[in-house]
Amino acid sequence: MGKLMKVAIAGLGSRGKDFYAKSANLHPDKMKIVAIADIDPEKVELVAEEYQVPKEACFSSAEEMLKQDKLADAMIIATQDRQHVGHALAALEKGYHLLLEKPVSPDLDECRKLADTARRLGKKVVVCHVLRYTPIYQKVKELLDSGIIGEVVSIMATENVGWFHQAHSFVRGNWANSDETSPMILQKCCHDMDLYPWLAGKTCESLTSYGDIYLFKEENAPKGCAKRCMDGCQVKDECPFDAEKIYLENKVAGYRKGNRIWPLDVLVPSGPTEEKIIEAIKNGRYGQCVYHCNNNVVDHQVVNLKMTDGTTMSFTMCAFTPETSRYARFMGTKGEIRVDMVHEAKDCEISIRRFVSDMSVETIDVASLSEDFSGHGGGDDRMVVEFLDIISGEKAESSYVTSLDRSLESHYCALAAEYSRLHDGCPVKITEFAK
Repeated sequence: MGKLMKVAIAGLGSRGKDFYAKSANLHPDKMKIVAIADIDPEKVELVAEEYQVPKEACFSSAEEMLKQDKLADAMIIATQDRQHVGHALAALEKGYHLLLEKPVSPDLDECRKLADTARRLGKKVVVCHVLRYTPIYQKVKELLDSGIIGEVVSIMATENVGWFHQAHSFVRGNWANSDETSPMILQKCCHDMDLYPWLAGKTCESLTSYGDIYLFKEENAPKGCAKRCMDGCQVKDECPFDAEKIYLENKVAGYRKGNRIWPLDVLVPSGPTEEKIIEAIKNGRYGQCVYHCNNNVVDHQVVNLKMTDGTTMSFTMCAFTPETSRYARFMGTKGEIRVDMVHEAKDCEISIRRFVSDMSVETIDVASLSEDFSGHGGGDDRMVVEFLDIISGEKAESSYVTSLDRSLESHYCALAAEYSRLHDGCPVKITEFAK
């Protein structure tokens, strides 16, 4: 049994409320939620009731909570992207260790300031790059480190965002506009800029990038479409992005198909019903026409990375995929590893093809790696537990923990990629960019 850590949570959106907070129920000997804050009183009330947080420890904003004396051993910061550093700096000065939602910040100076402050105060800051903690990628790391395919020479990686996920989160949703949040390559893909170099033991030297908004803009609106899906849209039947189809009928996301969690709990935090979902579509942001939103984040982007050892990586992010998944090929001097991480654990795959005469394929039984693949393939809860064990002194920081300094390397790559994209694909040297 580990030492019980008291935790405060700033930000009760999907990540804070529906993923990280759950670890308190799963590991009551390790984590107790003692204070919460959010601008939505309904979310505060729901979380307070579930975790027995007293009324005097419930706050209407992170700022209000951070005015108080230190309330816990650690704080989970899951507010909006451009609020992270301000809240994190205040929390560090109060004496909290931090579990910080990614991205740290779209501003390089803010990233540096936070790292300097954490070092000065001697506090742990773990960034929520949850994929490092998944059973699937930890197995891939073990295989690559074993040398089973020799030296990795090239990585080909793809993030399939998924057509309905793009519409939900990045066209209609909280991360639609990079001026208010972060560029797509940082907000969604800093996971990838962190994950693949770490798996292969590489460091990026320079990169180039291209990408844009191809579909989700006003000039592509079909004739007869309405500003909102339920306002008499004349192309509703043939539009795949119709909000009713996504939130009610979609095989993965739809209420009528049995879904009761994400993304429906974003529309209706108190618990989705068909009536409440329809009301949210009628009146909220998730019922807007995808061609008439204020979005400016890309729907496709490619990044080519040159590593310091001369090896290479190509990465593609695309909205126009039937599923939300990640796929990668690690091509080495003695063979290849392919890893396919999809929504359902039973469909995930790790395969090894070595350079032998019979060209046989060895497949890893992914289902045997863990009993829990929920929450980013099992990574969310594992990350929270690892964080709690580190700050409690239960265990030392392992090589895969996403400390702030390690995570900032991915941010430098992502922000350099965005700079390259905005400057016609110009090459960017990471060491010079990150100065």
